[in-house]
Amino acid sequence: MRLYYHPMSSNSRRVHLTALELGRPLELVLVDLSKGAQRSPDFLRKNPNGAVPVLEDDDFVLTESHAIMQHLADTTPGQTLLPTEPRARADVNRWLFWNAHHFQPAVSVLAWEHLIKPMLGQGAADPEAVARGTALVTRYGQVLDAHLAGKTWIAQDRLTLADLAIAPVLAVMAPAKLPLQGCTHLRAWLDRMQERQSWKATAA
Repeated sequence: MRLYYHPMSSNSRRVHLTALELGRPLELVLVDLSKGAQRSPDFLRKNPNGAVPVLEDDDFVLTESHAIMQHLADTTPGQTLLPTEPRARADVNRWLFWNAHHFQPAVSVLAWEHLIKPMLGQGAADPEAVARGTALVTRYGQVLDAHLAGKTWIAQDRLTLADLAIAPVLAVMAPAKLPLQGCTHLRAWLDRMQERQSWKATAA
């Protein structure tokens, strides 16, 4: 299998983490986002959205990182990252959707203002955008923090795709100035994630 990715992309990283945890070898193909490779005609034929990651599994081409994670799990015999029992699977899936629709978009606001804009030389952070992003990250961070009270992992009683999906979003916690200082349960969980060999192996 071949994964088109960029090491600074949290979307790419969650797929790479999943593959490592599952023991699935991937051929990694760098898509140089800084040079606009994601907008090249060849890449757009793989993903018209112009975004990484993209998985090629023989003649099957799959986009959207959370879907790729599920595909990797579903095609790995004996895996434990994605339950097969309907309610347990739904429990994991709700956190994948929560991340895609609520948490990651909120974090992306602050990551853009505090990290990416300066890197691209696009001026100072917009105070209104920062205020909006801060409010959203605070809200959703508290949701996750409260959920993790007394828990080791996000879903079920073991590491699942929920953990592997959400943790990469928080890799920019310091430079994006995420307002999560008081989220002690969240930060303890992230510490556990950062101790895993897969996390260390995918560090940009």
